[in-house]
Amino acid sequence: MTSPSNETSKELILPVALTELAQVLYTQEPPYDDEDNPDEQGPYIDFEPYERFMTPDEFAFGSWTGNDEVDGSEFRVFGSTGAGDKLGFWLVRPGVPVDEQPVVHFGSEGGASVMACDLGDLLWYFANGFLYDAQPNEALRLIAEHHAPERRRSNEEIEAAAEAEFPGFSAYITSLCR
Repeated sequence: MTSPSNETSKELILPVALTELAQVLYTQEPPYDDEDNPDEQGPYIDFEPYERFMTPDEFAFGSWTGNDEVDGSEFRVFGSTGAGDKLGFWLVRPGVPVDEQPVVHFGSEGGASVMACDLGDLLWYFANGFLYDAQPNEALRLIAEHHAPERRRSNEEIEAAAEAEFPGFSAYITSLCR
């Protein structure tokens, strides 16, 4: 990523909880293929947090939607999966800090959804096991307990709450696509 200008540097700083999550994820070992000892692989999370939020230009939302009239400034993207999916905050709650904004997922081949109501929910989502058949992660559980101690719930409950609060997100994104 290119360096942001000094004017926007403060806006691009990740919340502390995300930097703690990044420290854990940067030290994890990638899984190995051992059919005889699948339990020895340990929890691996296919997600790479960035060192800072992407700028709207770096996010290239107009390219993602095929619509040059949108710039993605209402999103703060903070990481991606190995497949290129992106996660970020949707700045839809006026006057509310970024870590209290909903967390959204942009698929690498299209599709978008609300994953979590805020960073606290996302921390538990990661602790429970992020995406597909991931396993719970003890180090991430400790981060979630520290930053969102009374928010523990399953990933299904987290997703359902986010969808209930923001039922029109996917349709909104689809309306921006050309």
